[in-house]
This record gives sequence, C-alpha cells and structure tokens, in this order.
Amino acid sequence: MAGPSKSLILDPALQKYYELNANRYKYFRWTPRHAWFSFLYMALIPGTLGYLTYKTEGKWEFRGKRRGDSILEY
Repeated sequence: MAGPSKSLILDPALQKYYELNANRYKYFRWTPRHAWFSFLYMALIPGTLGYLTYKTEGKWEFRGKRRGDSILEY
C-alpha cells in the first residue's frame, strides 16, 4: 500500500546526482582551491581556536558570580 509501486517514476536529474555523489572519489582532483580549503579547515581554523583557548585559559570564571561582580580573574 504505502511502498513504491511499478508506476514510480524516478527523476533522471536526481539519479545522476546520486550516482555522482556515490562515485565522488573517482572524480576528485586536487586544485589550488581544494588545497587552500583543506589547509583552512584542517590547520588554520583549529590552530587559531587552539591558540585562543590557550591564551584565555582560566581568564574568566562564571561560577558563583553575582550581578555586578567582575568575571575577570586577573
């Protein structure tokens, strides 16, 4: 009743997209743009976040503060 029937017509554009997505590794090519995005997401962003967390470690304390108290510890 609720499953696909023999009269189900599949969209050819979606079928082509699914096929391309399943075989994406076959069509991948390293370009300067891909290299830049890889560097950005694997090195630059995590490195920047790590540096910022290291520099601000223990600088703020949010527990036990009341309105008007400073959140800076040093």
